Amino acid sequence: MDVNGTVAEGFEPVREAFVRNFEVLGERGAAVAVYRDGRRVVDLWAGTKDVDGTKDVDGTADSAPWERGTAQIVRSATKGVAAAALLLLHQRGLLDLDAPVGEYWPEFKAVGKERVLVRHVLSHRAGLPVLDRPLTPEEALDPLRGAEAVARQALVWEPGTDHGYHALTYGWLLGELVRRVTGRDVGDWIAEEIAGPVGADLWVGLPAAEAGRVGRAGRVEAPGNAGGLRSRPKRSVAEAYDDPASLTRRAFAAITPFPDQNDPAYRAASLPATNGIATAEGLARFYASLVGEVGGGPRLFTPGTLAAARAEESAGPDRVLVINTRFGLGYMLHGSASPFLDAGSFGHPGRGGSLGFADPESGIAFGYVTNGFSKTVTADPRAQALVRGVRAAL
Repeated sequence: MDVNGTVAEGFEPVREAFVRNFEVLGERGAAVAVYRDGRRVVDLWAGTKDVDGTKDVDGTADSAPWERGTAQIVRSATKGVAAAALLLLHQRGLLDLDAPVGEYWPEFKAVGKERVLVRHVLSHRAGLPVLDRPLTPEEALDPLRGAEAVARQALVWEPGTDHGYHALTYGWLLGELVRRVTGRDVGDWIAEEIAGPVGADLWVGLPAAEAGRVGRAGRVEAPGNAGGLRSRPKRSVAEAYDDPASLTRRAFAAITPFPDQNDPAYRAASLPATNGIATAEGLARFYASLVGEVGGGPRLFTPGTLAAARAEESAGPDRVLVINTRFGLGYMLHGSASPFLDAGSFGHPGRGGSLGFADPESGIAFGYVTNGFSKTVTADPRAQALVRGVRAAL
């Protein structure tokens, strides 16, 4: 495998894991980046830009190769970027995490939702993981339609009493709060207040000028696993995904059918739960900027905001994912469902592969993006192999 990029001395285990992902785990095109204490120590990419790219018998690619700066859709890894918007608004004194959502969004209070707090939205405790009437793909591209649908939706459980992954509704809840507080689209806010200041190549709502950098993504079948990670779900999890009446199935079906993620219209929309696009370097740089300065850019989170982001808000059986999950404010926390680097790590995976996180104690910030989506939800073997490579380097 022709791997491009660099690793700092001592981080060779990450390169070895990256190569093995292509040789053993069916990787098609991917990149990984790691920062330590604000300095980039891993920056690797390989394969083809498009998931359906192949190689001729002489080894040359018959589709464009992955290049430095190639970006991919990162699915739910978007949630970690979007969460920073609400936390920064709180940090600036513009949003109270313990205020009712309806204080900022009066229409939201319909059908008994007066007790849903902003904190509940970030910690997946709002009780709104589903829509009784799913949106069509065309409706979903309009963020106002999504917000209107969530405002009409009745609660599934009493807010704050339980938790369950808000796979798609999270984006409309968070996006509308940003719009009500700032008057700006959440994608624009992220571009102007987060990505731009820290110099991170990531977008929620892809600008037309950047479209040529993004490869085609699609499903891949991994031929094996890494380090013994479960490659097949437990029976209870598989049954939940197969049951049309389950909260699991309904949460992921809040848009039905799900849009083509390679459609330019989908990529240009502002869906802060699912359609962020990033380079691995951009994702890692974002997380590095949450915990420290990078290249003279600003540190985004104060120590108090950082502590709040990774303080446990939800833990235990997840009513949607049907496994034990842990959440802080907008971020998954290190645990069996989504292993990061160590106990203090926080971040967010994307269904099928991508991953971004930070570990303040070690100074590590990590970003991995791929054009090949596997069947995994929170702990992809390729990403986990790279995390183990980082751990071996420390």
